[in-house]
This record gives sequence, C-alpha cells and structure tokens, in this order.
Amino acid sequence: MQEIVSVDWLNQHILDDNLVLLDASFHKIGEDNSCNSENNSIAGARFFDLKNKFSDTSSAFPNTMPSEEQFEQESQKLGINQDSTLIVFDNQGIYSSPRVWWMFKVMGHKKVSVLNGGLPEWIKQGFSTCKREIRTYEIGNFKANFHTPFVKSYEDIFNNIKSNTFTIVDARSQGRFNGTEKEPRASLKSGNIPNSVNIPFKDVLENGKFKSPSQLNKLFNSKCSNSKDLIFTCGSGITACIILLASELSFKRSKFVYDGSWTEWAEKNKLFL
Repeated sequence: MQEIVSVDWLNQHILDDNLVLLDASFHKIGEDNSCNSENNSIAGARFFDLKNKFSDTSSAFPNTMPSEEQFEQESQKLGINQDSTLIVFDNQGIYSSPRVWWMFKVMGHKKVSVLNGGLPEWIKQGFSTCKREIRTYEIGNFKANFHTPFVKSYEDIFNNIKSNTFTIVDARSQGRFNGTEKEPRASLKSGNIPNSVNIPFKDVLENGKFKSPSQLNKLFNSKCSNSKDLIFTCGSGITACIILLASELSFKRSKFVYDGSWTEWAEKNKLFL
C-alpha cells in the first residue's frame, strides 16, 4: 500500500470494496479555518474525531495517543474492519491526516494512506464536496495491536541527551525552535530539546502537497547525515507525523514519535513564561 495517494487515484477508487475514507480535519491552533469550511467534506467520508475520540482526553497534554482498547473501539464504531483500505485526508491539505496514518501504523494496520493535498487539492481538481455527515455505522471487526516501541516517552528523550542514540527532529517553525517566536500555548517558552535538529513541517510541502522524494531525500540528508534512527517531535504530536511521513517517502531509517513533544518537555522542565 502506498503511503500517499493522489486525488485522481481516489476519484477512480472511491467506490472500491473495503475502501474507507476518513476525514481527519482538525482545527489548527492560531489559524482561521473559514476558507476550508469545517463542515465541508468528501461524499462518503467518515469523520475521524482526533481531538475527542482518538486522543487520551484524561492526559495533561494535548493529542496524546489513546489506549489500544479505546482506539480499537472507536475504530470499530466507524465501521473499520481488519481488511479495510483506509484513505485519510484533512481540510488543511496536509496537516492532521499524517497523524492518523501514523496512529493506524502504530496500532498494526498497514493498509492506510494519506490523500496528498487533502480536501483543498480535491476541490482544486474540480471534484465535488458535500456537508460533513456524522452518522453511525455497522460495527467493524478492527483489532488494534499497539506497537509501543514506536512511541517515545519523556524518559526516552531525557536519556538521549546523554546517550545521543537518536537524532531528534523538530517539526516546529525555526522561530519556535530557536526561541525567538512565541508558542501557541501562551504559558510556555519556546526553544528546543538538546541534541535536536529543525525541519519545519512546511519545508517538506509545496503547494499543499508533499515535495518529490528526491527533494525530500536531499532535505533529510542535509539535516540527518549520520546513521542514527530518528525521533520526531513538534508542539503536541501532530506536525511531527508530517515530517515522519515525508521521511518515509524518501529516507529509510527507523522512525519514532515523541508523543508529548515540546508541550510535555517544556512543562516537565518548567520552561514557563
């Protein structure tokens, strides 16, 4: 299964047996979504509620990976089966959909792809849209198998400061990484985790889609020239998955996500304003 598919591919295969289209649209902190109406979607898409249904809402940190049981139950409620082919998109183009792609990979489901360019590209190419529909589905038989080593903890990141086993790749903007730009969460200082490098997630995109594999390979080689495995981080675990997916298209290393990201790191190190 390809990691990304084009809108033309989706248009040709949207009625395929076992294909499940997931709308993972997610409100982007600090930006107005009015141009990408939050109720606009693709016909037949099922709303993947990343914020409320597929996060651990009891966690002190945003967008935390849910338990295996929660993920399985909520996926089944969306009618997802073991043999489902999942195509994920969002209304920003490429924003929250890679997070969903990664979550299914972590939970052991291999047949999942991101719609390259998402809803904006679908509209740009002249395909029709509809109002987002929230409905119930026949319960699926999806089974989750949580591959916990794919998700790194605060302790893993802290220990890496001394061991320097991994290269930590931060997807936030250069200003936030360098400490010259404010964090969206007003109480936190900006800055970076020791021994990390910066690849802003916008640097892997062009016109709302992923850059070519050759462009991405050049970018990752310039930042991650050693042979270390990669841990991706950002503000709260969303955009880390964008650059992880970009690396998957072009740069073959073992890859992980620090789920708590800068929000957890800054709070635990008391980096408050």
